[in-house]
Amino acid sequence: MQSLSIVLPAYNEEANVRTTVAEVAGIAQKLGLDHEIILVNDGSRDRTGEIGRELAAYIPEFRLVEHYPNRGYGGALKAGFAAARKDLITFFPGDNQFRFEEITRLLERLDDADADIVCGYRANRQDPFMRKVNAFGWNMLIRILFGYLCQDIDCGFKLFRRDVLSHVSIKSDGALIDTEFLSSARRLGCRIEEVPVTHRPRIGGEATGADIHVIIKAFRDLWELLQEQINATGYLKWRFGLR
Repeated sequence: MQSLSIVLPAYNEEANVRTTVAEVAGIAQKLGLDHEIILVNDGSRDRTGEIGRELAAYIPEFRLVEHYPNRGYGGALKAGFAAARKDLITFFPGDNQFRFEEITRLLERLDDADADIVCGYRANRQDPFMRKVNAFGWNMLIRILFGYLCQDIDCGFKLFRRDVLSHVSIKSDGALIDTEFLSSARRLGCRIEEVPVTHRPRIGGEATGADIHVIIKAFRDLWELLQEQINATGYLKWRFGLR
């Protein structure tokens, strides 16, 4: 079995991070995975970093990566990817809204389909109504601009082969990182598969995805990504994913 780096981005998740890491560590050990757990404390202003340092004392496969100030979701993921040492990389949010035992679904699809990337999609999304409406609109916009990349572009549970990082371009420090990563991978001919995953309601902490500053940055990054990809490939190649 290939080895697995588990990247957990976290910002102000003191209410969730201990439970999330404990669940991930327990399941990884139960499955017999050759693994490492990388918690990325993205400039949190609460006890997330302190809890991470406590966890490092008794979980041998665990490492804490910290940076200040806060860089954003994309910045946290990139820091985790840079620290990853294993053959495969999965990212899984520190807010405890997914079930890590479902990593088996992603691993099986990766092998069965000989895929490069497997994206989870929230089969029954447990978010407030307006957040689901906003997510639907964002997914449709990305699909119009870039074609079909995956059903749930911003689902925080994905798996990919580490060598994909050697080829794709990911610059965004914000919420656009999933779109940038997948659109770049598609243009390079990477095989992208999907599986449904369980989504749990948030029981602690606050989500940042609906923050107006996060939204504005996402649209600004989207405009820059569009310009960059069109200039680099020409309109037809960009729009239809031609190589």
